[in-house]
Amino acid sequence: MAAQKGKDLLLKVDSDGLGAYATVAGLRSRTLSFNAETIDITHQESSGQWRELLDGGGIKSARLSGSGIFKDAASDEIVRGYFFNATIRSWQVVVPDFGTVTGAFQVTSLEFSGRHDSELTFDMTLESAGELTFAAL
Repeated sequence: MAAQKGKDLLLKVDSDGLGAYATVAGLRSRTLSFNAETIDITHQESSGQWRELLDGGGIKSARLSGSGIFKDAASDEIVRGYFFNATIRSWQVVVPDFGTVTGAFQVTSLEFSGRHDSELTFDMTLESAGELTFAAL
């Protein structure tokens, strides 16, 4: 993948529960990380006492995080409402020249901060809540 503009990494949410994805406004930075736990099956007779892992075992998860400003009341209300109601909703992350990751996430962290001489900013974290799908571009 060649160099890309960070602003082209888009975070979208199914805001009505009917499959209409809307870009979460005002995000200045976004991060998507995938995780896979391992299952250690090392035993006394493992070759050279090297660790052995169970193929295909463990739990997979993903975390989305972003920070920025709320540009409109609609995106503010969506994210705030999902946090306070512990709503699990379908989200999409569009990675340019790579693909789109889609799946259920829950907003697990929502932080607000601001200085007296600048805008109000927020940070949020979403944790995967089910199977994710990947569609190559």
